[in-house]
Amino acid sequence: MSKWYNVGKIVNTHGLRGEVRVLSLTDFPEERYKKGNTLSIFKEGGKEGIPVTIAAHRKHKTFDLLTFENYTSIQLVEPFKGSVLKVHEDQLGDLDEGEFYFHEIIDCEVRTVGGDVIGRVKEVLTPGANDVWVVSRIGGDDAYIPYIDDVVKSVNIDEKVIIIDPIDGLLE
Repeated sequence: MSKWYNVGKIVNTHGLRGEVRVLSLTDFPEERYKKGNTLSIFKEGGKEGIPVTIAAHRKHKTFDLLTFENYTSIQLVEPFKGSVLKVHEDQLGDLDEGEFYFHEIIDCEVRTVGGDVIGRVKEVLTPGANDVWVVSRIGGDDAYIPYIDDVVKSVNIDEKVIIIDPIDGLLE
């Protein structure tokens, strides 16, 4: 069975010429939304995606605005509102050392260098300079772990384990 990974959610249309407003869920928008790249649109509850080719991409406020080839009017893209853009596993490229896809980090167990289990990563935020991993803590509020060398000491994707050395106040 083939795997699909979320790239973004189409939250609305933009203008009259077939542009859609996308809430991006990828760390690599410049790669995923590159002109000529193919993504698939999955409508809510749908098992089959509709393949689309990127015709244009631009940023607008906190959204990515996309235009697809052969979808040149608002009437053609209106049915895509609420749908999810996905990329097939075959389209995932190799990453440099220290880079990870969101799906590789989600559900990893987070431990301190001393061996204490903090919890599991449930979400990845991309607020700016570095990613922040939201960790669902055992019996407590979520912890927010910045993905920086001073804190994250090792990431083992195969074993789904992340070792951190928390700075003062990080887990309080």
